[in-house]
Amino acid sequence: MTADIDKEILIYTIIANIPAGFVASYGQVATLAGYPQNSRLVGRLLKQMPDDSVIPWHRVVNSQGKISFPAGSDKYQEQRQKLLLEGVSFKNGKVNMRECRWQ
Repeated sequence: MTADIDKEILIYTIIANIPAGFVASYGQVATLAGYPQNSRLVGRLLKQMPDDSVIPWHRVVNSQGKISFPAGSDKYQEQRQKLLLEGVSFKNGKVNMRECRWQ
C-alpha cells in the first residue's frame, strides 16, 4: 500500500512541476516517475483529483497533443482555455508539442 501511495505522490509532484506554458503527456509523466508503462494510472489519478486542487491538471495531454476530454465538452473548453491563457499554442486542434512540450 505504501508503494502505491508513494507512486501517486511522485506522479502528482511531477505534474505540479510542469511549468506554465508547457505540457506533458500522460506517458511522459509516467516515465519521469519511473513507471513508463503506467500512463493510464496518470489519467486515473488526474480524474480522481478534487475540483479545487492546485495541481495543474490541465497541463497533461495525450501523446498526440490532444486534450482527452470530448471536444466541445465543458471540461475540454476549460482545459483549452487554461492552456491558452498560459501561452500554449494549438495547431489543428492539438497542442503544438514541438513548442510546448516540457523537457
